[in-house]
Amino acid sequence: MPLGVPAGRGGTRRRRAPPLSGARTRTEPPPRPAPPAPPWPREALRGHEAAEKIAEEARLAPAAALPGNAPPQRGPPGGAPGAGGGAKAGVGAASPRGSRCRRAAGSPSALSPSELSPGGDRAALSPEPPPPPPPRCCCRCPRRARAPSAPSRRPRTAAGGGGHGRGCRADSLLDDIVLTHSLFLPTELFLQQLHQHFVLAGDGSPPRWEEGSGLRRKRAVLAVLLHFLETYKGLLQEEESAGKVIKELYLLIMKDASLYHELEDEILKLHQLVETVELKVPDEAPPPSKQVKPLFRHFRRIDACLQTRVAFRGSDEIFCRVYMPDHSYVTIRSRLSASVQDILASVSEKLQYSEEQSARDDALILVTVASSGEKAVLQPSEECVFTTLGINSHLFACTRETFESLVPLPEEIQVVPGDSEIHRVEPEDIANHLTAFHWELFRCIHELEFVDYVFHGERGRRETANLELLLQRCSEVQHWVGTELLLCESLGRRAHLLKKLIKIAAICKQNQDMLSFYAIIIGLNNAAISRLRLTWEKLPGKFKNLFRKFENLTDPCRNHKTYREVLAKMKPPLIPFIPLILKDLTFLHEGSKTLLDGLVNVEKLHCIAEKVRTIRKYRSRPLCLDLDPSPSQLQTKAYVRQLQVIDNQNLLFELSFKLEPGGQ
Repeated sequence: MPLGVPAGRGGTRRRRAPPLSGARTRTEPPPRPAPPAPPWPREALRGHEAAEKIAEEARLAPAAALPGNAPPQRGPPGGAPGAGGGAKAGVGAASPRGSRCRRAAGSPSALSPSELSPGGDRAALSPEPPPPPPPRCCCRCPRRARAPSAPSRRPRTAAGGGGHGRGCRADSLLDDIVLTHSLFLPTELFLQQLHQHFVLAGDGSPPRWEEGSGLRRKRAVLAVLLHFLETYKGLLQEEESAGKVIKELYLLIMKDASLYHELEDEILKLHQLVETVELKVPDEAPPPSKQVKPLFRHFRRIDACLQTRVAFRGSDEIFCRVYMPDHSYVTIRSRLSASVQDILASVSEKLQYSEEQSARDDALILVTVASSGEKAVLQPSEECVFTTLGINSHLFACTRETFESLVPLPEEIQVVPGDSEIHRVEPEDIANHLTAFHWELFRCIHELEFVDYVFHGERGRRETANLELLLQRCSEVQHWVGTELLLCESLGRRAHLLKKLIKIAAICKQNQDMLSFYAIIIGLNNAAISRLRLTWEKLPGKFKNLFRKFENLTDPCRNHKTYREVLAKMKPPLIPFIPLILKDLTFLHEGSKTLLDGLVNVEKLHCIAEKVRTIRKYRSRPLCLDLDPSPSQLQTKAYVRQLQVIDNQNLLFELSFKLEPGGQ
């Protein structure tokens, strides 16, 4: 009898082959598919092994299936901030990961801050730990090779530089936690958890642990510590308590002979990193005095502005002028992160202000006075006030009785039209020096300053001096464009200067300096400039069309869609428009909560970390510009780095109406 045809899905009866002699046959049902993976487990993050498991199950499980997650709510894609759609729609619009962030960024995952800590609690350790995961590249351990036949389903993270193997899912999650852990767990507590976990792994491995798990946990602690040190670097010099914990953990690791024989390369790398960051410990002797760094805009010294910019830290000392109501001043030496109370103490010491006077009603107060005459009293507890000053703002020390008599400095409101340096320099030279200077400022910004600038309300204030200086520079370039045009009285020369500024913007765009490009176009769109009808009419048609093209590129419609598309096609090195990055981070911050019912919104943290990694990518290659060191080029360099600007909008309008009374 011939073999029968297999039955279909409808249950059709099939003809069977004749049974063998003495044998009984029975048709077995086909095997059922394996059940789906369980929801996200509530277990502590224990180094890279748990990170692999969490990353894999987070990718497989839908957002609604995670404990504590709300049903997905989609909003209109690409919406601008405040344009409806709710918080989740906002996160999706600014999210670098698109639909995944729209789906789950609005609701926290089932991980509490204590569970996300590296060590976790002793009670959180499972009696029967899971079997070790397959070999992967997450720890960069030479004994654990990448699985050759298991390609990653998740694309590699485009992170510039660094040696973390960020293409691995576990490394991406580890990088997320290192970059954003301060939003739910202070850095000192984060390091203490690492320290406790390493000590726990070295206590002879409890009986419930399998053999060799203690060494694996030590490897995981070492991997997290290496990643942490590589990310923070110089910032750890300001974290005294954190530096003490790192040194204690470093000594424990160096004394562990078994770990040294297994991971000799990683131990040596740890030693180099600890030596590089120059950690400070509170009970150690104070370091030798540092060289005082001048802030630009406070001193007009050629030798200072020609030097290569270096990163500022809160402990750096600077010189600054504090003015009196009669416009006399005292020069004080202070820390960059000094509080208002410390600054007033230095001023009182210079003025020989007695303690009796400070205790009476005539005590000194610190006031910021802008060039427009606006005044603001600073509170004694405020810190880092030097880098938050406006372009032409100054610090004044006065009593409350003399507060009303404060007026701006005369030289800040005095206008002297004349032949500026910009008329004698080629646009290529100005554009190249703008790009070179802004690249120096951009390189000085630590990537964590972006997180601290937006989230300082949740994690406490940390110095963001380098980021604030670059934001002030962006505003300075905008006002520089209007100042140079409005101080040019001749109509023909003013039209020629307008043409030169458009050409400078085009060269900056070619240099991939989008910060200078944006600042110049915004400056040309200032109402005091755009109303100069006669000046714009004398502009050649070619440059009119070019300016319209640039206006379309900087158009904020559809969440700056045109600019984002152009930026996505650029390759590093490049300088992005920094205010837009801060806008995206602020949108992520306000669009969803970091903590809800004790749970951490891991998707929100990942979206923030992805934004920070794009900054890392932009700076992954050095900038190479051919700048001639001739005396004329040094003069141009000094001019570009010390721009004389008018930031008083009322004064700019007065100059504009004086040049063309019948403008638009």
